[in-house]
Amino acid sequence: MTASIHSTAFDGYRRLKNDIIRGVWQPEEKLRMSLLTSRYELGVGPLREALSQLVAERLVTVVNQKGYRVAPMSETELLDIFDARASMEAMLVGLAIARGGDAWEAEILARAHMLNKLSASKASEGMLEEWDQRHQAFHTAIVNGCGSQYLLQMRERLFDLAARYRFIWLRETVLSVEMLEDKHDQHQELVEAILARDASLASERMRQHLLTPIPIIQQAMAQRRQQSAV
Repeated sequence: MTASIHSTAFDGYRRLKNDIIRGVWQPEEKLRMSLLTSRYELGVGPLREALSQLVAERLVTVVNQKGYRVAPMSETELLDIFDARASMEAMLVGLAIARGGDAWEAEILARAHMLNKLSASKASEGMLEEWDQRHQAFHTAIVNGCGSQYLLQMRERLFDLAARYRFIWLRETVLSVEMLEDKHDQHQELVEAILARDASLASERMRQHLLTPIPIIQQAMAQRRQQSAV
């Protein structure tokens, strides 16, 4: 998706996207060119190139054809994206079970082991990024067995759309040992269904696993609305 971005704009694009996902720039906040060029060390041309890519990814909106704002977030969008992503991932795990071989199973076990090692340690602020990366690697290992680059590209698109909402969940829960233990149990059950080659069970467990964060995100968004109204 980012192949069209000129190399001089890519680093700024990546940093700006990361900041939007993590809430450095709030939903509907105006993105002033003077601040962006300074923060991301980009000229106006490369910055507009990066912003255009983020518009295409629906993380940024154009205002009156000249200004830019961070795209809004809503509960309706949250539910739509997460349902689509859970349905896609459930389908992909079924395909992966039908098509994946021994090497695929071994990669899943390796990624699960790496994730579980971190999950078993004491939760801390510093592990947030590392846990998320290992969690993503675990899920990617599962769906890679589907063997379809086109489906994987569609999955990546849904993942990007969900990223801002996922980060709200991550910030709310990753420092909770209880959450890490619950996720560990969900992952273990998912791996067991995959290794048993039970496509129906694995698909259902995958879908439920990916829908679990919704209530937590809804609650966090409601609290934000209340705080902003004060």
